[in-house]
Amino acid sequence: MLVIIGRRELIAAIAGAGVWPLSARAQVGERQYTIGIFSAGSAYSAGIRSPFFEALQELGWVEGKNVAFEHRYAENRLERLPELAADLVRHKVDVIAASETLAPLAAKRATATIPIVMTAAGDPLGSGLVASLARPGGNVTGMSLMAPDLGGKRLELLKEVVPRLARVAVLWNAANPYSALVFKETQAAGRTLGIEIQSLEVRAPDDFDGAFEAARRERPDALITVEDPLTFSHRQRVADFTAEQRLPSLHGLREFAAAGGLLSYGANLVDLFRRAAGYVDKILRGAKPADLPVQQPTKFELVINLKTAKALGLDVPATLLARADEVIE
Repeated sequence: MLVIIGRRELIAAIAGAGVWPLSARAQVGERQYTIGIFSAGSAYSAGIRSPFFEALQELGWVEGKNVAFEHRYAENRLERLPELAADLVRHKVDVIAASETLAPLAAKRATATIPIVMTAAGDPLGSGLVASLARPGGNVTGMSLMAPDLGGKRLELLKEVVPRLARVAVLWNAANPYSALVFKETQAAGRTLGIEIQSLEVRAPDDFDGAFEAARRERPDALITVEDPLTFSHRQRVADFTAEQRLPSLHGLREFAAAGGLLSYGANLVDLFRRAAGYVDKILRGAKPADLPVQQPTKFELVINLKTAKALGLDVPATLLARADEVIE
């Protein structure tokens, strides 16, 4: 994912993470530290985490000089998470940077002493990762992906493009606590807005065909995909399905819209990953995870694929286009 950021925005992003370039900070000692990179997803999908590595380098952490990385990816085989977490513990990494929700949970079960930084966890409080957002306690802290009323906001955005919206199918990973929470929020918002919500559950790659067949039978007016490593890895399949069915869709990450989805709305991952790098930096310099409050998203991005809208014969309101952070044409 190519990210273009100006000097002022860069300074603001770094300042927001509470960190500054190495020239303005105390020099790191000669010791080489090891950071474990841990995800339930794939190495391929790790490309969206490049801002995390870029921010670490800006903070003075240079691979091969004062830091090494141990990468562990479950490739959406969730049964592998415990063994991969245990392997990082055996390697005696200094800190584990764990993505999403399931990887931090596996890491927490594997160690109570190695610091764990969530780069973008779904629901750290509800899933039991931390005791509270303000006072995490234990060895886990970092960035939360969750924001209040996310499900409702997504339905409202879809309704702006599809005014007669009556039934929406939600594709979500039932094995992920974050996805379950977003689905429940979407159900509640649907009741308020008078929109019927259809559940399309997946837990593994082989489940997508069955979920798509259920959507064909029910013929919803639109589809929402809850972001997580499994759905992200299959975003092109989802986009191809919605194109084949001429189905308006909204997704949690920009990459879904880039693959052909109609809309995406969710937390800005670039911002979260950069802030997570700031926490890793603080911990390597002596801070304790228990003293670093969990941070919630402060930036959200709306992406509209205008090419897809035209293919579906949809007129995107000018007011919505004006609010978009990116329009794909």
